[in-house]
Amino acid sequence: MHQAEQSAATTAPTESSPVGLKVEIEGREPIVDIIVVHGLNGHREETWTASNGMHWPRDLIPTDIPNARVLSWGYDANTHGDRVSCMYLYDHARQLVSDLCLQRNLTQTTTRPIIFVAHSLGGIVVKSALIHADAAREGALKEHRSIKTSTYGIIFMGTPHQGGTGVQLGKLLANIASVFIAADTRLLQHLERDSEWLQQQLGQYGLISGDFVTKFAYEVYKTRTVAGPLLMVVPRASAVVPGAADVEPIAIHADHLTMVKFQSRDDGGYKTVSGQLQLMVRDAKARVSLRWEAERRTDIARLNLEDHFTVPFSLAEIPDTTHFVGRERELKELHTIFHQDCGRKIVVVHGLGGMGKTQLAVAYAKRYKTKYPAIFWLNIRDENALKQSLQRMVGRIEQQYPDQLGAIAQDSNLQQTADAIKAWLGLAKNTQWLVIFDNYDNPKMAGNQDPAAVDIRQFLPEADHGSIIVTTRSSQVEIGHQISLKKLTNMDECIKILSERSGWDTIVNDPGAKELAKELDGLPLALTTARAYLKETSVTYQDYQRLYKESWLQLQQTTPELTSYEDRAMYSTWNVSWQYVEQQSNIASQLLRFWAYFDSQDLWYELLREGRLEGHGWLASLTKNEVTFTHAMRLLCNVGLAEANNPAGIRKEQNGYSMHGCVHAWVVHVLNDTWNVEQTRLALISVARHLPDRNSSKYWLGQQRLMQHVARSWAFVIEGMVGDEEELAWAIHEFGDTYSDQGKMQEAKKMYQRALRGYEKVWGPDHTSTLDTVNALGDLYLNQDRLEKAGKMYKRALRGKEEVWGPNHTSTLDTVNNLGGLYWKQGRMKKAGKMYERALRGKEEVWGPNHTSTLATVNNLGILYKDQGRMKKAEKMFQRALRGYKKVWGLNHTSTLATVNNLGRLYTSQGEMKKAEKMFLQALQGYKKVWGLNHTLTLGTVNSLGILYVDQNKMEEAEEMFQQALQGCKKVLGPEHIYTLNTANNLPVLYADQGKMKEAVEMFKQIPTWNGGNPCEI
Repeated sequence: MHQAEQSAATTAPTESSPVGLKVEIEGREPIVDIIVVHGLNGHREETWTASNGMHWPRDLIPTDIPNARVLSWGYDANTHGDRVSCMYLYDHARQLVSDLCLQRNLTQTTTRPIIFVAHSLGGIVVKSALIHADAAREGALKEHRSIKTSTYGIIFMGTPHQGGTGVQLGKLLANIASVFIAADTRLLQHLERDSEWLQQQLGQYGLISGDFVTKFAYEVYKTRTVAGPLLMVVPRASAVVPGAADVEPIAIHADHLTMVKFQSRDDGGYKTVSGQLQLMVRDAKARVSLRWEAERRTDIARLNLEDHFTVPFSLAEIPDTTHFVGRERELKELHTIFHQDCGRKIVVVHGLGGMGKTQLAVAYAKRYKTKYPAIFWLNIRDENALKQSLQRMVGRIEQQYPDQLGAIAQDSNLQQTADAIKAWLGLAKNTQWLVIFDNYDNPKMAGNQDPAAVDIRQFLPEADHGSIIVTTRSSQVEIGHQISLKKLTNMDECIKILSERSGWDTIVNDPGAKELAKELDGLPLALTTARAYLKETSVTYQDYQRLYKESWLQLQQTTPELTSYEDRAMYSTWNVSWQYVEQQSNIASQLLRFWAYFDSQDLWYELLREGRLEGHGWLASLTKNEVTFTHAMRLLCNVGLAEANNPAGIRKEQNGYSMHGCVHAWVVHVLNDTWNVEQTRLALISVARHLPDRNSSKYWLGQQRLMQHVARSWAFVIEGMVGDEEELAWAIHEFGDTYSDQGKMQEAKKMYQRALRGYEKVWGPDHTSTLDTVNALGDLYLNQDRLEKAGKMYKRALRGKEEVWGPNHTSTLDTVNNLGGLYWKQGRMKKAGKMYERALRGKEEVWGPNHTSTLATVNNLGILYKDQGRMKKAEKMFQRALRGYKKVWGLNHTSTLATVNNLGRLYTSQGEMKKAEKMFLQALQGYKKVWGLNHTLTLGTVNSLGILYVDQNKMEEAEEMFQQALQGCKKVLGPEHIYTLNTANNLPVLYADQGKMKEAVEMFKQIPTWNGGNPCEI
């Protein structure tokens, strides 16, 4: 918590800014205190006073809630003038508690229920005050605790509780000052600098927020700033905390300043606030009375405990947690469970090694040390470690109470020592202790044959009281409430862990830090390891990420020791889990090693089953059936090395399993310290075999699921790690098909070229497999508008296929069809027509009129007829293709969508704009679902919609489409691709048509030159 800095000179606030507590109305036989707290630049009186002079807490509340004492509290938080407050937020909060305690003690109303109404920054002061009051104990201003105990409800009026996505909370609070003039420098610098402290405060408040009835009021209208513009000062997303307990959001139809100024009882805002206050007053007395009774019982119990069972808190045996960040949800869950009045409470925190289980337990103990007269930390990694911990525990108890444990010799065996401690913990009045059993990673249970395994049950106190935390890597430890500790998902928290050597404001905007945090993927051990290395070197975040990828093992071995993770490092922390897996199942251990040759995410049964025929006995055993595979995966999941993926809709195949990226790096560099070419080839073959046929239903979904595995196998090919790659030409060709379908043309070209070299070397230039790859390269060049190269490929493929298969073979006809597409793009319409008609005749004869291959040529003929101006024939072809595709594939197949898109272009040419728009929107919706926004087919439809909107004179919609298409083309194809240039050209033409010549010229200047020429001119 931040303390006020000493200042050589301070200026006291004047009466124009009254501070402290003021009783506005005493009330008639009051049963509750309503306390109003103003916000930034607020005033104890004026904040609540409307333009007609109505001060609603003083003038209206007494009539509606006569049995309430109304108080207002002021503090110095001005944003202009020559006065600077020397008090920081915590000091304001503590002063509020102190003022309330004094007033309530003097009037003998210490236990009277309290309801706060807090505006803007005042809400943060109130939250901080309640956190302070909750922490108060004997010797630490215990009387302050009465404020938290008595508080029944809070109405937050436009309080900025959280910054929202990508917005620092301190920054949001500083922006509030723009409503006024220049902010109180010290106060706002505190908010800016300590925005992460404010986020932590939000988490701390979350632990006690369930004790209060809370209403979140948010402004509906924007507020005019001093500079002039209107600003939504505290948007709903910041004013309302999602998921909080016992809360309700309330809309106030006013701006940030007037939301607490009500001119009359008929004001809608007043009716809402007054009504909520009346409901709170009705229930407050009974609830707070129960709370005070519970407090008295706790005090009595604590006095008894302090006579006989208090052991001073010690950090001597506990791992360092100086840089603990985040985990507020888990801390709140622990707090909630342990403060239920239901006997002994046990919480098992399980998760991957390095996820911060120990750190969470220690952070909880440190935060709530005042709630437990005695806290003990026991290392239960093995019996020897446990015995040492128990002996230290005995020493701590005997130091305080020499006669309570009886005679325990130093050479007592483990069970004797444990029994003595269990007896002490089980004493009838010794009920408020906390024991942490840490590192329970080798639990004795069914199936664990390790003789060194430990059975924790014989060491658990038998009494039905007390609190116990168990940390373990095993998800099978089911002796209490389970908390599964997952990776950190808040990027700011991840970056905060990295920020040891530099200021928060610097690192939070460092793209290198963000990229490194993404690479380490929320694993606290990995982030802490990186911080330790960076702290002692001059290496940048970018350099560390490069070393992490290039020299993983050496980097980890040369990193300084981490005091917060005992003697474990990234390269060794998972050895315990690995040894357990090896002992339990050879198949599971082989699976873990094999995972190095796949991507870390989404490994599943059917994929691995593809390699069962390659002569590896363990893989055949693993994939014998789903039960065997699942059993092996469950073993990895039990120790946290893998986890089951969430179900992803309806799938024909099993849901997969994933591994944290840092664990995967360990599997690659430690478990597979010698690279296994045979395993690499086996993984590659499994992936290639499992790629779906392009004629299968929803083939693109199968491709998308396999993309990360294809990328990993392809990287091995590029790096020369697969041995004799010529034998894998068929697999590399499959990779090319997949990348081509997914719009990744540059990589697809490299794959096809590599496959072609392999085929030519093994089979020769005229083998059918070679010719298939030649044809595929022709398709790719055609899609890239590299027509000369496409022509060479198609002609070579056609010559070879006609010679090997004959002129009417389906493979030959596919190339004939493709040549038709080439001639069409070249504007050679007659030759294109001949090719299409030849292909159509052959396909109808071989496949029939409704085969998908036949329909593809029908669709192409439609395009040709459209460009020839033969609109009726074109529509006839498109409609025939559409009917056929719908029947075979359904409406959302890529071929169906392409035909729908073509119909849109046809209707555009015919001036049927409504029909065209309907087709384009249908195609766009489907393409987005199938390919996503950044695919060439999707972007082509977006561009077509832009052209349509120009014709409809919908210029804003057209500009939006063109911008979307341009950004996508730049990302997918690059800034100098012809499609990108054509799309870019649409925008300046649009601006010129609107008479926006300056914007048009500026846009033209941004278009790169192409083929050595200049951009188009207006």
